[in-house]
Amino acid sequence: MDAEELKKDREAAENLSMTKDQAPETTFQDADAVADVPAVTSDERTSQYEYHSAPSSECLDSALKDEKLSDPVPFKVMYNKNRFDVEFSLDATVAQLKQHLEPIIQVPPAMQKLMIKGLAKEEMTLKACGLTEGGKVMAIGSTLNDVLQVSKPAPKVPVVEGATSSSTKEPLSQQKQHKKIIEKGPPDDVLPGIKNSKDSLPPFPISGMVNKHGGKVRLTFKLEADQLWIGTKERTDKIPMNTIKAIMSEPIVDHEEYHIMGIQLGPTEASRYWVYWVPAQYIDAIKDAVLGKWQYF
Repeated sequence: MDAEELKKDREAAENLSMTKDQAPETTFQDADAVADVPAVTSDERTSQYEYHSAPSSECLDSALKDEKLSDPVPFKVMYNKNRFDVEFSLDATVAQLKQHLEPIIQVPPAMQKLMIKGLAKEEMTLKACGLTEGGKVMAIGSTLNDVLQVSKPAPKVPVVEGATSSSTKEPLSQQKQHKKIIEKGPPDDVLPGIKNSKDSLPPFPISGMVNKHGGKVRLTFKLEADQLWIGTKERTDKIPMNTIKAIMSEPIVDHEEYHIMGIQLGPTEASRYWVYWVPAQYIDAIKDAVLGKWQYF
């Protein structure tokens, strides 16, 4: 009995010895790893994970002033038959010039189009657009007052009880006045239409379309003169873009790569000039060019 107890004591001692031999190895490895990490204070931890908010508009304005731009040079801005003498750096972008012009011509930047040897893109510098000292910039756009006048709701027309308004529910291409034109099919010289695509205006007139009489129509966008030219075989009407109240469009049933488009030339819907077989990929670009980007707000 004493021998068995002695044997158990010896085995317990050996197990304890093995545990002690293994424990220091793990402890020293952990201690070495901890020793290599420098102590970090609570302030340092905060600075390492500090979040910065987006700069305010005041900060952005200040940053623009701090940019190393060339000295301002004089040039002229033409807007609505008025001429303004402006001094601005040619290294500034078109977008910055629009902001500068807002209090001068009373047109918000989003509603402005600037012409400098063609339509100027916002990200380009004035120098890259070809503007030089003493040059000319043409500004196009509607003031907020003009927009508000166009946006005034039309007077409500009393609805006769029991009357139906099927014409408003039917697709345009299925309505009688339009269907008779659509049933003749697309013109032989119609431009290719692309469904679910958005392209810029082409550098040439958009042709191959017809009006409500079935006559051939072409649309020419004279951005430098702020005019839309509607040309037919008989005549060409030069329409100031700022007189166009609205443009509505709708895909042609079974020919969704083309649209019916109504250009509202007067205060009421009765003044719409209907154009058929307009390539779908140009619809948004036409609205942007004529109405400006304010239409989306």
